[in-house]
Amino acid sequence: MSEERNPAIQAAKDPAHSDDLLMPKVIYVLYILGPFFWLTGVVGVVMAYVYKDGAPDWMQSHYRFQIDTFWKGLAFLLPGVLLTFVLIGYLVLLFWVVWLLVRAVKGLKALSERRPLERPARWGF
Repeated sequence: MSEERNPAIQAAKDPAHSDDLLMPKVIYVLYILGPFFWLTGVVGVVMAYVYKDGAPDWMQSHYRFQIDTFWKGLAFLLPGVLLTFVLIGYLVLLFWVVWLLVRAVKGLKALSERRPLERPARWGF
């Protein structure tokens, strides 16, 4: 897509058409804090559900990514906690922390560049 037709680039150039990036940034930071303070992830996903409907199309990919990150993260977190009794769970939990941090940082980077995330529903990084 050329720069002239890319709405994210046009919004970045036009300060009067600036989208509010605060809420998606706050949610990414809450996710980064999630491994240390578990409640921040729950607050983050609730915020993502609340703010996604009124967001511009390019920003909705971030909210979808954040919501998917929460639910897919639970798919790693719950078995990891249950498997700590047989010690393999600690490796699963370590993977979850790294996975979560990489996804949050990747999302923050794309957000700061004002571009949508490609394939926000994927499981990988």
